[in-house]
Amino acid sequence: MIIIETMQLLKQTRHPDAISCPASTVLRTATRAIVMRGEDILLLYTKRYDDYSLPGGGVNEGESLSDGLKRELAEETGASDIEILEEFGLYREWRPWHKAPYKTVQMDSYCYVCRIAETLAEPQFEAHEINNGMKALWINIHHAIAHNHHIIQHSDLKGLSIERETYLLELIASQLLKTGSA
Repeated sequence: MIIIETMQLLKQTRHPDAISCPASTVLRTATRAIVMRGEDILLLYTKRYDDYSLPGGGVNEGESLSDGLKRELAEETGASDIEILEEFGLYREWRPWHKAPYKTVQMDSYCYVCRIAETLAEPQFEAHEINNGMKALWINIHHAIAHNHHIIQHSDLKGLSIERETYLLELIASQLLKTGSA
């Protein structure tokens, strides 16, 4: 069983193709890391979709959210000495799912503000991440937001997660940059 914590709900969304039937819905618990240095943020760029997203991913069975976050952040970015500073919030979404017998996934993304060591080691990407052309990089958060908005408006190849990621980046910019928490 995945260990779940209570966290402030930031937003809930439902993809138009997500079926509203509990019997055909699977829960996927994920974590997302927010790592900032001034106005620069550590993100993943995915060549296949030409978009930016927060590092993170699925939490394994029996793993706490904080352990899953640290594992995913280290695997995807090469980060070390990871320190979770604070909870940011939960983004919940329902979208189509590709693994039988389920037709819909309820994706709960738990977001945390983190601090990491200055240098990054080599990421340990999974095969699908390599095939999608994923890479970790530091980028100005406003540039990443503008880029994702351009992709949302002009690309037919965009992934299902770009709306979530862009919403979270905008919220991070408005809340963390304003308060100096980053």
